[in-house]
Amino acid sequence: MSDETPPRPVDEARERIRSRLAAGSRLCCCLDFDGTLAPIVEDPDAAAPTAENEAAVASLSADPAVSTAIVSGRALADVRERIDGPSIYAGNHGLELERNDSLAVHPVARKRAARIDEVCGILESVLDPIPNARIENKRLTGTVHYRSVPPAMRPIVQRRTHAVVDRFGGDALEVSSGKRILEIGPSIPWGKGNAVALIAADMQPGAVPIYIGDDVTDESAFRTVESDGIGIRVGGDEPSAASYRLDSPDAVARFLEWLESIATETLERAGSQASAPARAAIAADGSTNDYSGS
Repeated sequence: MSDETPPRPVDEARERIRSRLAAGSRLCCCLDFDGTLAPIVEDPDAAAPTAENEAAVASLSADPAVSTAIVSGRALADVRERIDGPSIYAGNHGLELERNDSLAVHPVARKRAARIDEVCGILESVLDPIPNARIENKRLTGTVHYRSVPPAMRPIVQRRTHAVVDRFGGDALEVSSGKRILEIGPSIPWGKGNAVALIAADMQPGAVPIYIGDDVTDESAFRTVESDGIGIRVGGDEPSAASYRLDSPDAVARFLEWLESIATETLERAGSQASAPARAAIAADGSTNDYSGS
């Protein structure tokens, strides 16, 4: 977006966060997984949160004035096994959402899962000759990993992936880019920001939302929270919808530890735990901002 600027170091946000929490009813802390709680690794199956992040998330999740959510591009069942503690999980970039002891799946994504499966199967064959190219079928979406592919062959991965999705996905599927990955998903106006909006809408009035993530797919979530809360990007100082940044997952752990101590000290402990109802917002193509009918 044209109005995006390089995020500033998170140290510049500490007083802002402290004052926002002092006037708030609770903290809604939403966290990406890969590149945020877990370092990026060559083999995505080997990704794990750092011990410090695991402890910090557990501490935040145990605080009665804090709601902690994991919002990941991984399948929900996958990320659920990698980090424990939060009561809310969103997987597949928000297409599946587990909250209030129930699991909801976007109805359009559910209908197009067979198409995702078909495209992933074709890509397995088409990309098989390319060293270290890997296709991850996440049922509702698919990911082509090419981090370990020789640099000279990465454009081939990109071209072949787009060609397969264009031919066999038609208007039903689309391709987006991340850090050395290509994401294949249903062509609907839905992303992490929509999931974060639903999570925040369930909070009581006065809840302060914070979102921490590291990739292009986190930008919609940053835009969602920035009006009432704070977006924090992990990594470099490229222009972003997030106002602030942290350097690495290690820095995330230190920030979460500080955040938990501040939440304990400053949050108003609201007596009422009443939730604000989630409001359905109609997207441009007529789809809703909720999982109604799933």
